[in-house]
Amino acid sequence: QVQLVESGGGLVQAGGSLRLSCAASGSIFSIDAMGWYRQAPGKQRDLVAAITSGGTTTYADSVTGRFTISRDNAKNTVYLQMNSLKPEDTAVYYCNADIIYYSGSYYSNGDYWGQGTQVTVSS
Repeated sequence: QVQLVESGGGLVQAGGSLRLSCAASGSIFSIDAMGWYRQAPGKQRDLVAAITSGGTTTYADSVTGRFTISRDNAKNTVYLQMNSLKPEDTAVYYCNADIIYYSGSYYSNGDYWGQGTQVTVSS
């Protein structure tokens, strides 16, 4: 019923930039918070940045000042602009969204994840 599809990962040199996108599709009524998480090998999945439907943002200390999260509510899409990338930013990045969707004759809500996109920063 609902799907999140990410794009924009890749290989970049330290100091470079990447922009991740995540589009939600399906029988969507509304989307509350959207966010980006990352997971490096052998580590837990951590929050990178989040944004509410009203545009309030939250960032991990390690990315503050370098990453910017934004969203286009008309397109059900969230973005992560990553600048001044460092090797320690290397991870699989996952999109997350809290979505209210149509299910038959009623509404339901769920917490959805994208499939993940690899970001690799070389030194």
